[in-house]
Amino acid sequence: MGMIEDLKELGVNTEEGLKRLNGNQSFYERMLRSVPKMLEKDPVDPEFPANDYGDIIEKTHAIKGATGNLSLTPLYEAYTEIVDLLRAGKPEEARKILKDILPVQEQILNTINQYQ
Repeated sequence: MGMIEDLKELGVNTEEGLKRLNGNQSFYERMLRSVPKMLEKDPVDPEFPANDYGDIIEKTHAIKGATGNLSLTPLYEAYTEIVDLLRAGKPEEARKILKDILPVQEQILNTINQYQ
């Protein structure tokens, strides 16, 4: 199996991601390889302060965009919900979603890194 097949098993909509890039699998895989670097460079700490989380909104919004463009569906859906909850002033609910998605995120990043 390859990266695309392994990511499919983790719920990534690789067909949609490839479609966005006109079926260019090589380019799609290159773009996927940039995601771990982005998330490792500036991770979102689930223990962010409940009263001052403006920078967390910015980080999660950026992750939402990157994961959405590449159809990393589980991450995109979770970060969309996190952003919405933070904007609604519900940091504790957002924190729970973040804690729940981090193991899935780790699996996806490990899968991508395996093909570096």
